[in-house]
Amino acid sequence: MTPEIRKLVLTAHVVSTVGWMGAIAAFLGLAIAGLTSHDTRMVDSAYVAMKLIGWWVIVPFGIASLLTGLIQSLGTTWGLFRHYWILLKFVLTVIATVLLLLHMTLADRLAETAVQMAFSGSRLYGLRVQIMADAAAAVVLLMVNTVLSIYKPRGMTTYGRRKQRAQYQKAGSEAEAIVELDKGAKAPVWVKVFAITGFVLLIVFRVVIVHLSGGHGHHFH
Repeated sequence: MTPEIRKLVLTAHVVSTVGWMGAIAAFLGLAIAGLTSHDTRMVDSAYVAMKLIGWWVIVPFGIASLLTGLIQSLGTTWGLFRHYWILLKFVLTVIATVLLLLHMTLADRLAETAVQMAFSGSRLYGLRVQIMADAAAAVVLLMVNTVLSIYKPRGMTTYGRRKQRAQYQKAGSEAEAIVELDKGAKAPVWVKVFAITGFVLLIVFRVVIVHLSGGHGHHFH
């Protein structure tokens, strides 16, 4: 991409991502209010507002963030599969987007229930816990993405090293550069720590949510 187009895409990506995170944070606040408030009118209003924010703000911003990030990666020398931090950021964005789209059905059901009958007691408690947890997880994923974007931790994938080796050889670079590139043939430590930590947190997260929802977190119907 030309510098002008690259800056335009970067601006669109930053705006959509920041807007996405802010909207999900507001969504999370409403989910917490809907779960903890004893004011029936507030609870009903919270779930109706969640549906509106979800479809009119969160979904458009989420799709825009994913697409602009993909365009930015493929349209620059960074690439999409060359660096671990970019690949991880893309995977996390896809997970957050899929999580969002799948659980908008929860927001629809809760909003319909709020319109048809007032929430009271433990009605649909498992679904209310589930949608709050999903919003919290999405906020955490986007925060991790922000950290990856700022720090850009080193580490090239096998594909990235192969492409860079080909560039070195084509340019007639010194053999020392290729040897130095081969020294990083293994995945960096931060990638392994990130993967293990993410896996452990996922298990803990699911156990806590199932416990809080009384074992009904997955009963959507």
